[in-house]
Amino acid sequence: MEVVLGQNQTTEIKVGVVLDLQTSFSKNCLTSINMSLSDFYEDHPNYRTRLVLHVRDSMQDTVQASAAALDLIKNEQVSAIIGPRTSTQAEFMIKLADKSQVPTITFSATSPLLTSINSPYFVQATLDDSLQVDAIAATVKSFGWRSVVAMYVNDELGKGIMLHLSDALQDVEVHRSVISPEANDDQIYKELYKLMTEQTRVFVVHMASSLGFRVLQKAREIGMMEEGYVWILSNGMTHMMRYTDHGRGLETMRGVLGVRSQVPKSQELKGFRSRWKRKFVKDEDNNGEPSVYALWAYDSITALAIAVEKTDLKSLRYGNRSTLSNNKTDLGTLGVSRYGPSLIKALSDVRFKGLAGEFHLINGQLESSTFEIINFIGKEERVIGSWRPSNGLVNAKSNNTTEEKLGQVLWPGNSTHIPKGWQIPTKGKKLRVGVPMKKGFLNFVEAEEIDPINNTTKPKGYTIDIFEAALKKLPYSVIPQYFCVESEDDDYNNLVYQLHNGKLDAVVGDVTITANRSLHADFTLPFTESGVSMLVPLRDNENKNTWVFLQPWSLDLWITTGCFFVLIGFVVWLLEHRINDDFRGPPHHQIGTSFWFSFSTMVFAHREKVVSNLARFVVVVWCFVVLVLTQSYTANLTSFLTVQRLQPTTTTVEDLIKTGKPVGYQHGTFVKDILKDLKFSETQLKPFGSAEECNELFTSGTIVAAFDEVAYLKAIISKYCSKYAMVEPSFKTAGFGFAFPKNSPLTDDVSRAILNVTQGDEMENIENTWFKKESGCPDPKSELSSNRLSLSSFWGLFLIAGVASFLAFLVFVTLFLYEHRHTLCDDSVGSLWRKLKFLFRILDAKDISSHTFKNSAVHNVSSPITPCTPSPSTVQMIRPWPRSMSLNRDFETRRASFFMREERFTTQPKHDEDRESDIESGAKL
Repeated sequence: MEVVLGQNQTTEIKVGVVLDLQTSFSKNCLTSINMSLSDFYEDHPNYRTRLVLHVRDSMQDTVQASAAALDLIKNEQVSAIIGPRTSTQAEFMIKLADKSQVPTITFSATSPLLTSINSPYFVQATLDDSLQVDAIAATVKSFGWRSVVAMYVNDELGKGIMLHLSDALQDVEVHRSVISPEANDDQIYKELYKLMTEQTRVFVVHMASSLGFRVLQKAREIGMMEEGYVWILSNGMTHMMRYTDHGRGLETMRGVLGVRSQVPKSQELKGFRSRWKRKFVKDEDNNGEPSVYALWAYDSITALAIAVEKTDLKSLRYGNRSTLSNNKTDLGTLGVSRYGPSLIKALSDVRFKGLAGEFHLINGQLESSTFEIINFIGKEERVIGSWRPSNGLVNAKSNNTTEEKLGQVLWPGNSTHIPKGWQIPTKGKKLRVGVPMKKGFLNFVEAEEIDPINNTTKPKGYTIDIFEAALKKLPYSVIPQYFCVESEDDDYNNLVYQLHNGKLDAVVGDVTITANRSLHADFTLPFTESGVSMLVPLRDNENKNTWVFLQPWSLDLWITTGCFFVLIGFVVWLLEHRINDDFRGPPHHQIGTSFWFSFSTMVFAHREKVVSNLARFVVVVWCFVVLVLTQSYTANLTSFLTVQRLQPTTTTVEDLIKTGKPVGYQHGTFVKDILKDLKFSETQLKPFGSAEECNELFTSGTIVAAFDEVAYLKAIISKYCSKYAMVEPSFKTAGFGFAFPKNSPLTDDVSRAILNVTQGDEMENIENTWFKKESGCPDPKSELSSNRLSLSSFWGLFLIAGVASFLAFLVFVTLFLYEHRHTLCDDSVGSLWRKLKFLFRILDAKDISSHTFKNSAVHNVSSPITPCTPSPSTVQMIRPWPRSMSLNRDFETRRASFFMREERFTTQPKHDEDRESDIESGAKL
């Protein structure tokens, strides 16, 4: 198709682009392609051809990539295709291009297997992976390593390099480690742990950068990035690692070596990078630097634009293949590009200096270039040497040959010493493990000799299962070989001492960690509950404790609750006293009413009417608190009454010592020494050797309690759960552990493995296997201990009730003082004390103006005058005054009259009726 652009006639050349558009890699490369077209035609405005891109998304799928290429060839009739992104997607596209004679140019598919298809229409405008193997081999040989492990991905990308790498390392033993492209973390860990058991410590990694970064992360996590290890990355990974995780992953690769193609510096590259940074200044998916693949994409489009300009456009159309085949499928009816042969010939003749270096195709492949050997040091990439096909490996600084080795290298573990590249293998190494011969508690360990000549055995039991489960968690293979060891008096001290003598490599069994034994051996972390406790028989307690109803609450909760009952009663009385007849009367009646009202809320039986809104607010909050308290008390009391059906016969060591009753202990253990330190006499101590013997001693009445480590007592309870229980006190011990010789590297590794076992479901399965409880067996400790509810459980509720009461009290006092502010502010009244006395009398009197006393107000005024009641003039003065300008003057007159009566009251005795009359008069003031 021809279009007119300005004064020049130009021809559009359709070019297909197949990329994984959802990835940041492809987005950046597509941007580079567009920038290449823009730059090229800006520099060559007189060219008669223009490349027009038709972009398709391969969706990171091989089939979809092929479908996209088929669509471009059949429907768009493109003259060339750029892509695909990966070597896996390229194989079928190459065959499709060969069938349709449409040149396919890739800038990122680097597998050497692609060239074996022998398609003349396939162009690798990137470096084939086979070109770097000589640089890798030269690096390995320069350090004298005789064995390497090649870790590669199980697809076209990985498989293609292996044959060439093996040929380059003819004098070096190459072991293979295959990783699936879809490998999850567990699969990566499994492969790395397997490699740790091997002798070789030099790893050459060739895979996609994202997968390779995960492998390096996991290797660092499990200790494969420590001193002695060597990691060498291939060209693609080395280039792309700086773009993985926005470059933050470079710290993970500290000490790693890498081989990468050299990108020569130029003014064109500098200008391109400057424009690239401006373009992606706000793009979080780009770190501001174009990758080498983006540079190859740029050069590929430039080369294609040059080739198109040199090609005859007369054969631009497709020919029809349908007449040549009876196949009616899409592939059978696929057209053939008449333009392809001339375009591929023109492309092979293109040669120029591109951004990534010299662009020159030889047999459809980019010419080999120089490779750099770099060392990752944090976020820095230090070039320590380079490799050229002409003169091999040279030092980066002195330009010396390999005899002078490379530049200074920082190895994994921040080491500067060249690693040996191998270690003594742990695979196949057998561990001499000693196990004790026991007569009782065989569920912990039971050892029987099966080979008297070699003294080897096959033990079983709880501790053996944990030990073997821990060995499976180790990152290397350890094969145990068990030996039976019989100790006198079942004393394990001699067994542990054999580690010190070098006769054994480990001791496994129910061996308690003690200070004395730790002098001769190192112990792992304990894998059982620690401590020595007391075992006693249970008895049914049908007669409940007389004061059991007090036990659900602690003493501080009882006291606090009682204090709040009094507080709430006082606050309600204060708020209701002036306006509610139910809270008036003689002092003893008022006190009784207040306490009755407050405590009756406990069963919600209060009958007194509350008329004040403030009092209602306080009562509502308090009733909620009481509701929670009573429900909690009921639930906990029910628990106590149920739990106390079974009670231990003895609970304190002091009682046993004072009464001199006999107690039991396991024969041969250090528990006997603990009992002696507690002042138990020798005659009180009765040994037992198994759970059955302990039960016989209890049944016959020989002992009333037994002391042993918690693990043993749990074993007894699991068998006789309805008869015995553990009670306090508990004496601290370290628990069971596995013993190794001093400074053995296995101690730390097995300790970490024990943590993995004990924190998972595997530990529970082992316990259920060897300590099966009888059906319906309760937890011995939970059956004998029911926690009392303390103040700390309800302090929030009391805080709410206290704040509500305080706020109501504060509002009441504020309103009361505001109502009688004239009394406080009037200096003519007298001293502050007289003012307060006056206010307290008003507070104690009825508030006749309240709506609760409106009906009785008339009755009070019309009552006959008696010697004990105020005179008519006084009554008249007490009635409510009209609000007029004379209000203040009348108020002052009445106040003076009140204080005159107060003076008379203080100088002569007055009857109760007169006092009541005065108080009522003060209230009306």
